[in-house]
Amino acid sequence: MMLEELVGRLSQPADSKVCLLVLDGLGGFDGMGRTSELAAANTPNLDRLAGEGCLGLHDPVAPGITPGSGAGHLGLFGYDPLAYEIGRGALSAAGVGFELRPGDVAARVNFCTLAADGTVADRRAGRLPTADNERLAGRLQAEVKIPGVEVFVRTEREHRALLVFRGEDLAPDLGDTDPQVTGVAPLEPAPRTPKATHTSEIVSSFLRQARVILDGEAANFVLLRGFDTHRAIPQFPERYGVRALAVAAYPMYVGISRLLGFTTPAAHDSPEAQIATVATRIGEFDFVFFHFKYPDSAGEDGDFARKVAAIERMDGLVPELLATGITNLLVTGDHSTPSQLAAHSWHPVPVLLWGGSAPADGITRFDEAHCRQGSIGRVRAFELMPMLLASAGRLAKYGA
Repeated sequence: MMLEELVGRLSQPADSKVCLLVLDGLGGFDGMGRTSELAAANTPNLDRLAGEGCLGLHDPVAPGITPGSGAGHLGLFGYDPLAYEIGRGALSAAGVGFELRPGDVAARVNFCTLAADGTVADRRAGRLPTADNERLAGRLQAEVKIPGVEVFVRTEREHRALLVFRGEDLAPDLGDTDPQVTGVAPLEPAPRTPKATHTSEIVSSFLRQARVILDGEAANFVLLRGFDTHRAIPQFPERYGVRALAVAAYPMYVGISRLLGFTTPAAHDSPEAQIATVATRIGEFDFVFFHFKYPDSAGEDGDFARKVAAIERMDGLVPELLATGITNLLVTGDHSTPSQLAAHSWHPVPVLLWGGSAPADGITRFDEAHCRQGSIGRVRAFELMPMLLASAGRLAKYGA
């Protein structure tokens, strides 16, 4: 029996109001001439909760494995990402409300900038404004023609978009075209199985046409990631016996919540708006997933100061979040995004568990070094959900 199945069997009702607060890309490390952003940040509210609760570190997938955002969130929701996998294409589709049909193939799009020599100069085209994304997505939607295949291009946000192919005999077993670094050419959509050869030819045709259509634009090409198709996955509310609400600013995180059965209002414009939704609707729900994107964006841009400021911004909002009626809180990230690397990394992520029967470690600082000393220790991400639910009185005893 898998751990998440056992936790589902043991779930029981309680009066607690539980919150999973995810500071996207929270983790960092001391090294390469910098301290971690969390260590540098002034976080009096999180530090107070650290002194009253317990600390640790988690590996989103397993030690040494650098996770994508989908895998990182699945782990935090209590699903072992080695047993469950959802591609970014399926998450983007759910995030923008596009209903994938069985047999569709979806991919996450990055509008990017290619240099004159065809290498990637900017993987995010300067974090393209959403209005420009909408215009370019509209052009691709209208102008790309592939016989026998329907093509759908939908704006997500900033440089991100959704691409869906619908037709006969499609398969999602394709490698990404995003090389994840600049200064090299985009990759070919290589088939990973013979069945996906036909789909790779369709994707290649799309990319050839996109290169012509976007010629002369600042965002003059697209990079594709996370090919996937329609998937069924066990639902979070039924598994854990909770009424679950998700509040997020980015469609992808709305998407993974929808796929797992959360009630998911449309993407919010700010964390303050997210808190207002929680305050208004907390009476309807037992569990809140609160996603805060900004540390990750800053880390990916290599902007140490902006990531520090983002962490401090969320710290300042913690009292308002708790004031909505939250009784049990888990604060962590879905992965580490150190500004030293300007990318997701393999480094373990800080964890803070507060409220209910969570023990007090008495460690009055929330950062990587102090989390290393906490009683939670170093665990895999999917082991955190049982601790959060148990601290909230929502797990019964196992065995006689």
